[in-house]
Amino acid sequence: MLRCDSRQIEKGDSFIAISGENIDGHQYIEDAIEAGATKIIAEYGSYEVETIIVPDTKEYLKQYIETYKEQLKDMHIIGMTGTNGKTTTCFLLYQALNQVGKKCAYIGTIGFYIEKKIRDLHNTTPEILELYEMLLEAKEAGCTYVVMEVSSHALQQERVYGLQFEVAIISNITREHLDYHKTMKDYALAKQKLFYQVAQDGIAIIPTAIDFYSLFILPTNHNITYGKDGDYQMTSIHLEKNKSLFTLLHNEEEKSYEISLIGEYNVYNMINVIIVLEYLGIPNIEQIVLNLTPPPGRMDQISDQDNLIIVDYAHTPDAVENVLNLVHQISNQKVYVIIGCGGNRDKEKRPLMAEIATRLSDHVIFTTDNPRNEEPKDIIKDMTQNLKNSNYEIELDRTEAIHKGINLLKENDILLILGKGHENYQIVKGEKQFFDDKITVFNYLNQK
Repeated sequence: MLRCDSRQIEKGDSFIAISGENIDGHQYIEDAIEAGATKIIAEYGSYEVETIIVPDTKEYLKQYIETYKEQLKDMHIIGMTGTNGKTTTCFLLYQALNQVGKKCAYIGTIGFYIEKKIRDLHNTTPEILELYEMLLEAKEAGCTYVVMEVSSHALQQERVYGLQFEVAIISNITREHLDYHKTMKDYALAKQKLFYQVAQDGIAIIPTAIDFYSLFILPTNHNITYGKDGDYQMTSIHLEKNKSLFTLLHNEEEKSYEISLIGEYNVYNMINVIIVLEYLGIPNIEQIVLNLTPPPGRMDQISDQDNLIIVDYAHTPDAVENVLNLVHQISNQKVYVIIGCGGNRDKEKRPLMAEIATRLSDHVIFTTDNPRNEEPKDIIKDMTQNLKNSNYEIELDRTEAIHKGINLLKENDILLILGKGHENYQIVKGEKQFFDDKITVFNYLNQK
């Protein structure tokens, strides 16, 4: 097996050293050999196992990828990019397609699924060789469809090179990953790459309200839009505490839908699902979407007597604002927030998230959220340094922060625990330690 990640090497595998923008795979060759690699493909060097020196390992890899194409030619691949909404939309599509007998796999933030979770993934979109192996694994398991999240990093680094997408979807463009892409325009251009890989008879789904809209309306694609003046227009919406109801106008026909997901942004996630199902000619869509449930860690609700505790993955300014606006739409009681920011990532979003959290809630507890190799107190300092609102406290221990948040609840209040969602770890000083927000909540409620 050829691999480009030394951590995945098994005895007898070959390792190809890819030079990336920040990491040079040549520095992991000895690790790969120690793990059992018996062949090395590199651009330079001399090693104790069989070695092939090539001018450009990326080009070598692209030629190697051609061997997969014949095997995957009948696979229907649906890819989605965007800042927020990828995981929810893709997981909903995964459920829907399986529900109607189109066996489907899911690849994304919460793992690799075929009927059930197969394994966790290092990245939202795996490295190219791992991704192609997963597509083959899905095919061998009888899948004819794959729904996958396609990150901006993956597109920039050509991890989906060679794939043809029957459906390409973008949700939105809001501030994220500017430590990598530098500008919003560069970020959008990275996501645009997905739309150059739409199959000739496929479709591209784009919301009319998206920033950089014109970048995604490629003249070579069959574009389907939704929103104001779009091909699909939402003519009404009604949000409740445990469901959402809305109507869609398309081709002068209006249809009503009820879903168990809450919030306007989840309605937009579901509109993507509806468009795909209609494109595939699937009947009874109103009944199908009624039975779909959100993925783990997305608006997970836990009852504490009359109070509500919500665990959600929101970790960008836009996502945090969406979640807070949502809870105010469904409740007029007090709202408390536990939130932090990841270490070694875009620092400019930190004060933005802190401002939104304090402005839209009654009280905020700032805490850790994967500090990685940064000092947690420095991250919190970046969040609060010029913060005008004073309705917050700092508790660096995330367990203690959750306990404090629960103790603030009185009657019909809401506590939002944001940033980690499905994740069951914290990365502290570069080491991954077990931590699960939901388990922490349940353990404390059982002790009360």
